[in-house]
Amino acid sequence: MSPPHALVSGAGIAGPALAHQLVARGWQTTIVERFPERRDEGHNIDVRGAAREVVRRMGIDDDIRKANTTEIGMRFVNADGSAAASFPMNSSGRSEGLTAELEILRGELSRILIEHTRDTTEYRFDTQIADLTDHGDRVTAVLDDGTSIDADLLVVAEGLRSRTRDLVMPVAVTDLGMYIAYLTIPRQESDDRWWNWQQIPGSRAIHLRPDNLGSTRAMLSFLSGVRGLEDLGRDDQIAILRRTFADAGSAAERILAQLDDAPMYFDAIGQVRAPHWSKGRVALLGDAAFCPSPVGGGGSSLALIGAYVLAGELSRTDDPRSALTRYEQFMRPHVNSAQQVRPVVLRRASPQTRAGIRALHAGARVIASPAVRKGLSVLGSRFGRSATEDVTLPDYPHSPV
Repeated sequence: MSPPHALVSGAGIAGPALAHQLVARGWQTTIVERFPERRDEGHNIDVRGAAREVVRRMGIDDDIRKANTTEIGMRFVNADGSAAASFPMNSSGRSEGLTAELEILRGELSRILIEHTRDTTEYRFDTQIADLTDHGDRVTAVLDDGTSIDADLLVVAEGLRSRTRDLVMPVAVTDLGMYIAYLTIPRQESDDRWWNWQQIPGSRAIHLRPDNLGSTRAMLSFLSGVRGLEDLGRDDQIAILRRTFADAGSAAERILAQLDDAPMYFDAIGQVRAPHWSKGRVALLGDAAFCPSPVGGGGSSLALIGAYVLAGELSRTDDPRSALTRYEQFMRPHVNSAQQVRPVVLRRASPQTRAGIRALHAGARVIASPAVRKGLSVLGSRFGRSATEDVTLPDYPHSPV
């Protein structure tokens, strides 16, 4: 009797993590990815709470530690680069703010997961699902290269604006009114190991963060009531960034000077609140199901936990539909608590005026002071971190431990 077969769409984080867990429990796995190769772009993500135990059980925690970005904390900075308020990791390595002990680039975590699954999972890059049919006892996916794949289960583990998800259940993306351009720029001697976050009047911000690859990760963010900028071509997006940050000072000038050549990813920040995460033998996982937004944080940790739980529930039964129901029942409360970021939160973190920036910095200094250092845990939970800390992982049969 042949092993059950899972077809997964998406080779980012959730997809390879699920393949790792399913193979360990006797499944055959195939992953299709529309990009021609693994994507390296992306900025820092963190592994927190129960996701730390998931990666330990997967046997990849040492690899993640070796690929740590070396970031030592987050600080708000003034226009001259001086610190307005600092939120370091403490001596135990546990976060007192927005930097976690296991801080890693998205592309690096994807690399680690694919390296640990490439010998046991079939990867088909430069391919995507064009159509699918759920026959009740199996799923048939027709790919854009004209071939088809039959599987016992199809899992859509794509991103916020998943295309394959629309073939299953159209889900509206809730835009939060913020755009972020993510860039990789040359590192300078003056760059340190802090995540430096500078607010600019006009609800704009500049972020500079270290990485483990010898470069610096930069972000340009701004609030806007205009929708659809993420769908423009690169040249138009660059023109918008140049115009938006033309008067934003030397840090912006450094980034703008690299726009023509630097790897860049431009997107509108949004959330996914799918009413259901499965239909028949098709399931949603990761950002395609429950993206909390990059600003909210916790998405990668939730994806790792979700992959572990989904694979575990599938190992308990021969009925995929019941497993999908239990997966959603377990994960839904934790996802709901992570999706607390609203546009008002973004506006407060991106003041319109200099007076608003001064007020934000003053409040941050109070929170960062030794007298109220314990209040930093409140800051972390506000950005969605507590959702993964409250998860108690189930134990499943055929665990890879």
